[in-house]
Amino acid sequence: MSSPPPSSSSSSPAPQRRLLRAHTLGSLSENVFDSEAVPSSLVEIARILRVANEIEPRNPRVAYLCRFYAFEKAHRLDPTSSGRGVRQFKTALLQRLEKENDPTLRGRVKESDAKEMQSFYRHYYNKYIQALQNAADKADHAQLTKAYQTAAILFEVLKAVNLTRSLEVDHEILEAHNKVEEKTKVYVPYNILPLDPDSSNHAIMQYPEIQAAVNALRNTRGLTWPKDRKKKVTEDLLDWLQVMFGFQKDNVSNQREHLILLLSNVHMRQFPKPDQQPKLDECALDEVMKKLFENYKKWCEYHGRKSSLWLPTIQQEVEQRKLLYMGLYLLIWGEAANLRFMPECLCYIYHHMAFELYGMLAVNENPTSESIKPAYGGEEEAFLKKVVTPIYQTIAKEAEMSKREKSKHSQWRNYDDLNEYFWSQDCFHLSWPMRPDADFFCQPRGSLIETNGEKKIASGERWIGKINFVEIRSFWHIFRSFDRMWIFFILSLQAMIILAWNGGSPNDIFDAGVFKKILSIFITAAFLKLGQAVLEMILSWKARRSMSSAVRLRYVLKVFSAAVWVIVLPITYAYTWENPTGLARTIKSWFGNGQSQPSLYIVAVIVYLLPNLLSALLFLFPFLRRFLDGSNYKIVMLMMWWSQPHLYVGRGMHESSLSLFTYSLFWLLLITTKLAFSYYIEIKPLVGPTKDITRDPIRTFQWHEFFPHAKSNIGVVIALWAPIILVYFMDTQIWYAIFSTLIGGIYGAYRRLGEIRTLGMLRSRFQSMPGAFNARLIPVEKSEETKRKGIKATLSQRFARIPPSTEEKEAAKFAQMWNQIISSFWEEDLISDREMDLLLVPYWADRDLNLIQWPPFLLASKILVALDMAKDSDRKDRELKKRLEADHYMLSAVRECYASFRNIIMYLVDGPREKEVINRIFAIVDAHIEDDTLIKDVQMGALPILYDQFVKLIEYLMANKAEERGEVVILLQDMLEVVTKDIMDEQFSGLLDSSHGGSYGKHEGMATSSDPEFQLFLSPGAIKFPRPESDAWTEKFKRLYMLLTVTESAMDVPSNLEARRRISFFTNSLFMNMPNAPKVRNMLSFSVLTPYHNEEVLFSLNDLEGQNEDGVSILFYLQKIYPDEWKNFVKRTNCKYEQDLQMSEELEEELRLWASYRGQTLTRTVRGMMYYRKALELQSFLDMASDEDLMQGYKAVESSSDEQSETGRSLWAQCQAIADMKFTYVVSCQQYGIQKRSGDPRAQDILRLMTTYPSLRVAYIDEVEETHDGKIEKVYYSALVKAAVAKPEDPAEPTQNLDQVIYRIKLPGPAILGEGKPENQNHGIIFTRGEGLQTIDMNQDNYMEEALKMRNLLEEFLHKHDGVRHPSILGVREHIFTGSVSSLAWFMSNQETSFVTIGQRLLANPLRVRFHYGHPDVFDRLFHLTRGGVSKASKIINLSVAIFSGFNSTLREGSVTHHEYVQVGKGRDVGLNQISLFEAKLANGNGEQTLSRDMYRLGHRFDFFRMLSCYFTTIGFYVSTLVTVLTVYVFLYGRLYLVLSGLEEGLATGRRFSHNQSLQVALASQAFVQLGFLIVLPMMMEIGLEKGFCTALSEFVLMQLQLASVFFTFSLGTKAHYYGRTLLHGGVEYRSAGRGFVVFHAKFADNYRLYSRSHFVKAIELLILLVLYQIFGQSYTSSVGYIFITISMWFLVASWLFAPFLFNPSGFEWQKIVDDWNDWNKWMSNRGGIGVSAERSWESWWIKEQEHLKYSGKRGIIAEIVLALRFFIYQYGLVYHLNITRNTRSFTIYGISWLVILAVLLVMKTISVGRRRFSANFQLVFRLVKFLIFVTFVSILITLIALPHMTVQDIVVCFLAFMPTGWGLLLIAQACRPVMRQLGLWGSIRALARGYEIMMGLLLFTPVAFFAWFPFVSEFQTRMLFNQAFSRGLQISRILGGQKKDRSSRNSKD
Repeated sequence: MSSPPPSSSSSSPAPQRRLLRAHTLGSLSENVFDSEAVPSSLVEIARILRVANEIEPRNPRVAYLCRFYAFEKAHRLDPTSSGRGVRQFKTALLQRLEKENDPTLRGRVKESDAKEMQSFYRHYYNKYIQALQNAADKADHAQLTKAYQTAAILFEVLKAVNLTRSLEVDHEILEAHNKVEEKTKVYVPYNILPLDPDSSNHAIMQYPEIQAAVNALRNTRGLTWPKDRKKKVTEDLLDWLQVMFGFQKDNVSNQREHLILLLSNVHMRQFPKPDQQPKLDECALDEVMKKLFENYKKWCEYHGRKSSLWLPTIQQEVEQRKLLYMGLYLLIWGEAANLRFMPECLCYIYHHMAFELYGMLAVNENPTSESIKPAYGGEEEAFLKKVVTPIYQTIAKEAEMSKREKSKHSQWRNYDDLNEYFWSQDCFHLSWPMRPDADFFCQPRGSLIETNGEKKIASGERWIGKINFVEIRSFWHIFRSFDRMWIFFILSLQAMIILAWNGGSPNDIFDAGVFKKILSIFITAAFLKLGQAVLEMILSWKARRSMSSAVRLRYVLKVFSAAVWVIVLPITYAYTWENPTGLARTIKSWFGNGQSQPSLYIVAVIVYLLPNLLSALLFLFPFLRRFLDGSNYKIVMLMMWWSQPHLYVGRGMHESSLSLFTYSLFWLLLITTKLAFSYYIEIKPLVGPTKDITRDPIRTFQWHEFFPHAKSNIGVVIALWAPIILVYFMDTQIWYAIFSTLIGGIYGAYRRLGEIRTLGMLRSRFQSMPGAFNARLIPVEKSEETKRKGIKATLSQRFARIPPSTEEKEAAKFAQMWNQIISSFWEEDLISDREMDLLLVPYWADRDLNLIQWPPFLLASKILVALDMAKDSDRKDRELKKRLEADHYMLSAVRECYASFRNIIMYLVDGPREKEVINRIFAIVDAHIEDDTLIKDVQMGALPILYDQFVKLIEYLMANKAEERGEVVILLQDMLEVVTKDIMDEQFSGLLDSSHGGSYGKHEGMATSSDPEFQLFLSPGAIKFPRPESDAWTEKFKRLYMLLTVTESAMDVPSNLEARRRISFFTNSLFMNMPNAPKVRNMLSFSVLTPYHNEEVLFSLNDLEGQNEDGVSILFYLQKIYPDEWKNFVKRTNCKYEQDLQMSEELEEELRLWASYRGQTLTRTVRGMMYYRKALELQSFLDMASDEDLMQGYKAVESSSDEQSETGRSLWAQCQAIADMKFTYVVSCQQYGIQKRSGDPRAQDILRLMTTYPSLRVAYIDEVEETHDGKIEKVYYSALVKAAVAKPEDPAEPTQNLDQVIYRIKLPGPAILGEGKPENQNHGIIFTRGEGLQTIDMNQDNYMEEALKMRNLLEEFLHKHDGVRHPSILGVREHIFTGSVSSLAWFMSNQETSFVTIGQRLLANPLRVRFHYGHPDVFDRLFHLTRGGVSKASKIINLSVAIFSGFNSTLREGSVTHHEYVQVGKGRDVGLNQISLFEAKLANGNGEQTLSRDMYRLGHRFDFFRMLSCYFTTIGFYVSTLVTVLTVYVFLYGRLYLVLSGLEEGLATGRRFSHNQSLQVALASQAFVQLGFLIVLPMMMEIGLEKGFCTALSEFVLMQLQLASVFFTFSLGTKAHYYGRTLLHGGVEYRSAGRGFVVFHAKFADNYRLYSRSHFVKAIELLILLVLYQIFGQSYTSSVGYIFITISMWFLVASWLFAPFLFNPSGFEWQKIVDDWNDWNKWMSNRGGIGVSAERSWESWWIKEQEHLKYSGKRGIIAEIVLALRFFIYQYGLVYHLNITRNTRSFTIYGISWLVILAVLLVMKTISVGRRRFSANFQLVFRLVKFLIFVTFVSILITLIALPHMTVQDIVVCFLAFMPTGWGLLLIAQACRPVMRQLGLWGSIRALARGYEIMMGLLLFTPVAFFAWFPFVSEFQTRMLFNQAFSRGLQISRILGGQKKDRSSRNSKD
């Protein structure tokens, strides 16, 4: 170590960052994060800087020397400063060293740095290490670990300093260091289990189950270790596997803990009683092994290979062998990185490695055998480098291709393709070790490959391509995946049309002729089957290389057989007729006109239907189909080969017979209703008009008709039938909505939803609450479990009363749980202090009362009412008793008050004479009560006086002031006087005289006697006042005071709406059907995993106080939205004014937390999830507490936790240990390492969370720069950290709370290859524990009361809900907590709530097609970690990451259930733009689902009815939405054709088109979908169930008044646009959900950018169609009929055009309009280019809007051009309707119109070129040219008006004709962009586009600006937008503009 640098006065200190202190943190120095902000290439010096920060307060010189050593080490690590940020870091550190050198030198105690270091090392060793070692039984493992690590670094610095001075280190210090070094290897940071030898006294390590698992793992007997290896004391089987196979050390540590916890938790459930010996149970071992290897064994069976799980014959070795097999699998899985998404790839790897393991163990058993070594050796990181990395690199290269081929999934292999390679026998060609030249590793054409250090482009010749499925972008996937459904609907339509055409009555079907015609549907079926077979072959063509010959043969035979049937069926059908007509006659003439043979066709049909009959048979016997699907016998596979190709997934998915019956019945009823409706209302009424239309062809046209002699008016028939056909295929979705609403509502009522929904209902049922708690949340012994089943039990569920023998104990348990819930409400500021007191049950059970003490809010005013009743009872005891018993709570209040009164008086009075009097009084009263003579013999008139005196006495006792003793004595004497003289006068005369020795006279209350001895209560010791301080007595007095004084207002407690909702739902859920709760030790263990990227963790003060353009801050907004919660918060923090909250850092932190708990922040999510741990600690206490502990209460144990937790055997330590075993929470903060090094405040906030919640774990991807062979390379690690919370001995010492790395597992490369969120989950999942895994998004919340039910929920995994299989995913409901922010948020909240309740309820049962839709669901963790994880991650195709895990689970024989007795909070988008982006994300995701293999397999592997359920609850909704919009288009374009061609006028004149019933019904159906009724119906049903149907009706009306229909119509456009675009072009990306508060005004330009293509353009097109229909159809169409047919379309147009402005805050405020106009003009005029964002320039945005065409491919481009051709229809039709062309129908007119367009475009081009070239140098000439062009245009216009009599209508019509043509040309030019660029026309195209955009902008802006003139419009809009907030007292006018006024008025007061 070189000498320290000289002091420099000019040097500036390193920049310091201010760090606010969390309320749980110690005093942090301002430079605490300097040790974290270290460049990744210098990560090794971070620990040295940490030590420097730690010891600086004690010895600044030593801290300086540590920093100097860190600087030297940094220079050695990177001498050239080539790493990112190294140069800046070194400079800053050097500047700091220069600054600190002189001051620290002056403060040095010893004469040299070397001696200073040695002195400090000795001091540190003696004070921190020896002291902790001497108190070994009480030592904190974390403190010892930290001390050893610090001492090791101090010695390292000491050595460097001594080396500089050439000094030797003292022998004493060397000895100490040797001990430290030895202990440092043992004392390492641990996650849950401290497995070092010195931690055996830790509470969690004392569990026999943990000890059994540890001992079993440490049984390494018989294993051969390398000779040169040092043996450790704690060596186990996983260490041996590490040595043999080359796994990473931290991976081994991680999976060791994982396996121990897994085995011990299962072991606990096998033996519920904790008294067994520490020996691992065989059953537990087998259960874990079965779950882990279930998928592997299926894989082996599928391939016809024996598994590598060979067990020895010697019984003693079986346990060891099983543990080795399980450990090997977990080690492979833990280090597999991205390979975890490929479960069968892991099976392949494990298969070979387990075989190698077996070989090595066989050699150990037989020493004479030849030694076997693993193929990849056991050197360090061998498994990562040689097994994982080659496969990872293949994935990475394919993923790189996906970025270049953004929408063409067929050009690259995704995770599914790579995994499905291991479904084929070809995978074994990889061999072991894997051949690098195998086809699997070959790359597609165009990808870069590296060979011998040279990069070249791959030829792609050996690339095996897509495997089993090709995701080709096509609408045909909708038909392909659900072909059975479409064929059924097409055949049904054909049959109904035939029936309607030939009579119309259902009885006509029995007519031979009609029946024969209907039988023709089988010919149609044959053609459809042929189309389907050809489609299958075409869409699977790119997977042909990987197909087996059997699959190829099947495709060919399918096409061939379909073609044969297409020939056979028409021929045989032709011979069924005697005298056939049409096509049948032609066919018959080809094959000979023989006699008719009807039976031939029937036979052919029967043969044709044989496969279907077999399928129907298997459908009726699902167990048979399940057996055949799961069988791997060759004969069975041959039988099933024709119906389904043999696949690894999608087998055995069939449900039980009961489930099959229920969902089949549902769909039979629905389809019957739908077909009947379609037949009688849509099809049959249209047949008559169709016959009329086809009878006489129309020959008079109003345009140039290309086919004037066409028969049957076929164009009219198509225009008439097309909307009807579209609605026919769409309206099943409507019927599904209706049926699901009805069935879901009935099922919800059956589940007892909404039984308790108000405070009144809660009070009425509260009496049964302890029983419900006892039955649901308190474990019972198995012998006591008697569970009733059936409908009667469900509908009339009653809980047994608590037995008197255990009543006290069970009541105490209820009190602990209830109070914890209420306390959580208070901590969340939902209730005030007073409300908490009214809701609490006494913490300390008063055993003397011998009754249940209800919360005071139930007993409010009961005493006062009882007093009045007693006073007015007229001495009738029975009547009073009857009236009291009628109100249970009043009776309880009276009894409790009397008992408490008696206890308090008996406790207070201590003198013998006084006790005698008091005992006598109570004895008489008790006797009267027992004899029912109290009212008769006692005067109740004076009872109110006694009541007032008693209240006053309680007040004195609560104050407990010694100086008030005299007043208490007098008060007691007054009370005695009232009792003896007024209430019971006749019964006490003798007693009192004797007691006072005759001196007690008339004024005995006054101390008039000369002898004070005779005055009651006055003598010393007569009363215990002041009383001894006691929490128990304080609580008693407080409660009694409330019972006596609280009035009726307490009946409305709690007043907060959220608190009411939560408490109502919770109490309601206790009466619902749920499994009984096991004890915590017997429950299933589980983890929670939350993926986090870059969202808000904790709002900063700047975030909270920063104002938007309206002067509104987040804090101000939250104060107005949650006024009661803000008031409670201010009171809880003891602040009178808001400014007080910023007086200290602690209060600032509290303020930040309060706001963050009301946003969608990570802090809120973490707090919610950590309620699980709180709940488990409480429940553990209730399980383990003795009667004495129970009566003292949980609060007492928790409050003394610091003292108790010192010993592992304490009750609190055991509660925490069992909670650790059962619950783990991991937040996967992907970029935490980067954030930490860059000084991002979010890293500090995450650390605060870890410090606040010590059991919280954070997983992150650490990117580190490391030097290899002189090159700096990025290396990636998956790391797990926890808070290293320091506990200084001296509280005055400053502490630094930093994170501590527990595990650090190296990755083969960047972890994010596919979709970010699932990749983030995947890297963190290895750190989770347990058998259940709940996936939680960071916009979710949880509640204490819901956390108490988690162990009930986990029990669902143990039950077979369908009678066939255990659940693999438990679905739970969500509560949307953002619904109160605005009307839009309310709409979204209701929509989402209806889906997660009534929607998912029906999906789970009876339909059996619930998947995974979000992130509160709980996964069977072992099931999913062996089957690809909890989500899929392939780029783009798995955009909707959540649902694919449900698809995967179902296809792999999992089962998804739904449970509504538990809820989790969830935030949703609250502004229109946020909502639209979210809707777009869902639509994009559904578009990708349509293309996916999962959807195809579900559509083909489900039975028919379950397939229908799958379709209509996934992509079917979006297909129906798209069809709804298409219906409008088809109808209007059909009308346009009829109107412009003149056909409609001809039809109307001939009265052949007067039957519009079908059309009206079709358009009504379209309107039904458009207006959102598909969403509103289930929404209203669920609100009705849970809040009452009157509330549902009122909310429906209110929603309509707030323009909900406008919102839903607008959302329809969003869904249709993005779904259609995704299927056609692709190019979508993951959109993060909006999580902010939307109180800002969105600019016009922002709205235009977002909605231009999805809504505005389409709405203007529809507007033109409607206007044209109005202009040219009005002469022969009645206005009423027109309005009826088109009103919904006008509504749609208006909604799509103006909804963004209606739902935009301040959207009609004039000043905002002016600002928007200026911003819009600026945006339109800015030039685009490289680096100019779409938000700044129209040109950049316009280019970006065309990006999807760039990746679309030829099919997409052709489709875009074909769709654009529709815009040319306008011009073609309208030019013949001009006044100047009315007498001609020549095609020349149309040609001339194109010349006009070309002339206009030429003029525009001329002006554009002239402006660019001549406007500067020839300005006057250019102006003259423009003037001449204008004059020419005006002259032509005047001439046309004057000579051919052109009218104003003609001008309008010309505009409407030519504008769409120009737009069509523009769309075609954009699609052909490369061609346009080559022709040099792109600039003109851009100019034309700009002109169109300006016109559209003006069209939209003008009406908005017009309405902004009127102030009432803005007021109405504000009321409409924020009505929900108004109803809760929000003054929105202040929010949107008044805070400035509020602030100014406050300043003026100051």
